[in-house]
Amino acid sequence: MKTKWIVCTAFLLASLTLAATTAAQGTLPWWWDHGWWDEGQLEVPANHPVAVTQDNYPSGDIDIPVTVWRPDDAEKYPAVLFVHGRRGLDDLVGRHARRLAARGFVVYAPDLYTGRFIEKFPIEHDYALERDLNLAVDRLLARDDISSRRACLYSHTRGGYYSLKVAVTHARQEQDIACYVAYYPHMQDPNAPEPMQVYRYAAEADALTIPTLIFIGEEEQYQRRRGIEMAVDALAKQGRPARLVVYPGVGRGFDFRPENVRTFADDLAAKDALQRAAAFMRAALQAAPHTP
Repeated sequence: MKTKWIVCTAFLLASLTLAATTAAQGTLPWWWDHGWWDEGQLEVPANHPVAVTQDNYPSGDIDIPVTVWRPDDAEKYPAVLFVHGRRGLDDLVGRHARRLAARGFVVYAPDLYTGRFIEKFPIEHDYALERDLNLAVDRLLARDDISSRRACLYSHTRGGYYSLKVAVTHARQEQDIACYVAYYPHMQDPNAPEPMQVYRYAAEADALTIPTLIFIGEEEQYQRRRGIEMAVDALAKQGRPARLVVYPGVGRGFDFRPENVRTFADDLAAKDALQRAAAFMRAALQAAPHTP
């Protein structure tokens, strides 16, 4: 027992020495917060009551239904295009959109699958969805209750690929889209062959120029994590503003896993990611010119 105590003490002292040395050298990790560490200050997020309304817009000969979450008042707020993944826009995913709106955003969420009578959890990708989502950008930016001239893309799973195509293939980044935020996105064409799914990422990712923030769990599926990490690494090597946040102890779906399987680690990761995403998007949108 004494030996174990000595080893633990030595390890602790070594860790503290390393931390002090790291701080002295000015190489603190990106997440280090001087305000919290030195002054005890915490960034307290806004908490707005949320109102929910419905909208729709035409795409060819069909209508795309939309749910809009926003603070329940008459003020204007920054615009966010919320893009669902393979689950579709169900109640669990809708709770995430509500939590985002409560931070002070107009959250515009097209139900892409219902508009085209696509069942939940599709295997193949319908490329028409990319066109449908692109039209949602115009519809959102035409609203009179938003305070930003641009919107941020906010997505998860396959919605990350839909968003990527809108930003790059439809050339909406920088002009209409201020930033890209995604939770464990599918960074490859879902219709691509298996080797492309595992060993490559979508070529469009190399053309992403706007500020990018991606969240994954440490226990993310290998074939998904590999593509995400390669894409972010490639962007970083090009000097693009991209960051990958990896949460320890959680896997896929940590932001909306239901009560019967939810863990404390899931909740910590989800709360942290939402607050980081809100601050990230607000900064990116404030950097863009505002509407009158």
